This record gives sequence, structure tokens and C-alpha cells, in this order.
Amino acid sequence: MHDILAATAPIYLLVALGYAARRLGAFDTADARVLGRYVINFALPALIFRAVGQRPIEALLSPGYLFAYAVGSVATVGVGVAVTLRAGGKLDEGAMHGMGMSCSNSGFVGYPVLVQVLGPVAGAALALNLVIENLLMGPLCLGLAQAARGEGGVGATLLATLRQMPKTRLLQAIAVAMAFSASGLALPPAASRAVELLANTSTGVALFVIGLSLHGEALRDKPGAILGVTAGKLLLHPLLVAGAFLVGPATDPALKLAGIGYAALPMLSIYPVLAQRFGLERFAAAVLVVAMTASFFTLSGLLAWMHAG
Repeated sequence: MHDILAATAPIYLLVALGYAARRLGAFDTADARVLGRYVINFALPALIFRAVGQRPIEALLSPGYLFAYAVGSVATVGVGVAVTLRAGGKLDEGAMHGMGMSCSNSGFVGYPVLVQVLGPVAGAALALNLVIENLLMGPLCLGLAQAARGEGGVGATLLATLRQMPKTRLLQAIAVAMAFSASGLALPPAASRAVELLANTSTGVALFVIGLSLHGEALRDKPGAILGVTAGKLLLHPLLVAGAFLVGPATDPALKLAGIGYAALPMLSIYPVLAQRFGLERFAAAVLVVAMTASFFTLSGLLAWMHAG
């Protein structure tokens, strides 16, 4: 357990540092946006290239993983929507609850933790997760919410996403990294070192930015829904993904563990931003605060189980 805490505690300490910096006035919203753009456009693509581009291409192609993680995630959205509607909520609210329950913070929180426990396979799973989250889960949840408001449907959102793919930095990074992996080439030492230095900045800055984004959100509104979405993300999502692995196509056991670990993460850090257009940004930010805090305990417990196995 000491080894697990050694892997997870620094992650949450950096988030807490960002939160404290915002509370003390050392950083504001504009600063957080600048740092966030740096991570998304430079540091995280470098990390993806390092994690994916230096692995054999056959290790990066896993239809079984894509199937199981996608099925488990879509099922989680279905539960979120159904529970919200049954409680008297609206479809757009249910769709955003489903997004919070099914879209993990794979790059900023998941990879730094899981690579310490599972090794290089965490990088392969990260690339696969980013494809699922960007091409399926995001468009599905946003499309449902937009359809509920008469702003177009899932199909329109998916088409818009496909049109935006060439401009999406993370998907560009995955495509370049996989092409480089397939080529069998190696970067010159100077270029490899530059990528490594840039990638090494991603984790600390990204976690600090998450802390900045957690500042100032009230937790008193809809406590039942906040706890429900949090439980859905940290408990239900990994359970449904694990179930999908059991009934789905054969998958590398190490990838299965990585998939369950990624599913057990808190939701993506831009969740409040995506919820803003539906008037749910304060709720989403409150959920993010609770999920980040609770995940220290739930994720540490899951990783201890993995480590023991």
C-alpha cells in the first residue's frame, strides 16, 4: 500500500497546490487558460508521442479493448440518462450527467498514475481511450444534450466532430505517433531528448491547472445528484468496463487492467466548460471537486488490488 500511495499522493498534492494558488490569488482564470492551452497543444501531444510512438504498432491495435471500453462507457451513459429521467430531470441534464460518469481524465490524471503501476501498457491504453473519448463519448453525450434542446442530434454532432478531427491536437498526436511507430524509425537523439523534456512538463502543469479549476464552486446544490454522478464515475464506470471485458473479444490482460484503471478515474477536467452551454457549469464543477477528492481513496484502493494481484 505504501508503494500505491507513493504513486498517487504526488498527483493529488499537485492538484491541491493549484487549488491553494488560486485561493491565495497567485493565479486567476486567464492564467489557467494559458497554462491549459500549453498542455493541450504542446506538452500532452509530446507525452502521447513518447508513450505511443516508441511502441510496436501491433501493441497499439486492440479491437477487444476498443469494444469493451466503448461498450462499458456507453452503458454508463445509459444508466446516467435513465436515472436522471426517472428522478424528473431533463434529457440534456441526463446527457451531461452521463458524460461526467463516462469520460475519464485519462491524460492528466490517469497516465501519470497508471504508468507507475502498470508500465508502458498505460501509454497504449491512453491512446485508445483518447480515440474513444474524442470520437464516440464526447459526440454522443453532447449530441444527446443538443438534441434535447433542439440544437441538432447525435449524428450532426458526430459529423461536426469528424470535420474538426484534423484540427484536434490530441488526435493529431495519436495519428502521428502511430504512423511513426509503424515506420520503425527512431528519432535522432537531440529530437528525442526535446520530446522527452516537453513531455515531462505535461503532468505537473496539467495537475496544477486542474487545481486552479476547482476553486470557488459551491457544493450545496443538488447534493444527491453530485454524489450520484461521482459514484457513477468512480464505481459504476469501472465495473461496467470490467464486465464488458469479461464478455468481449480476447484482450491482453495488462490492457484490461489499464482499461479498468482508466475507467475508475475522475471525469475530464474540462467537464464544467462543456456543461456551461447547458447551464450546468456550477453543478459540473462541484462534481469535479467531489470526484477528484474521493478518487484519491477509490483509485488508491483499486491500484492496491491490482498491485496485490
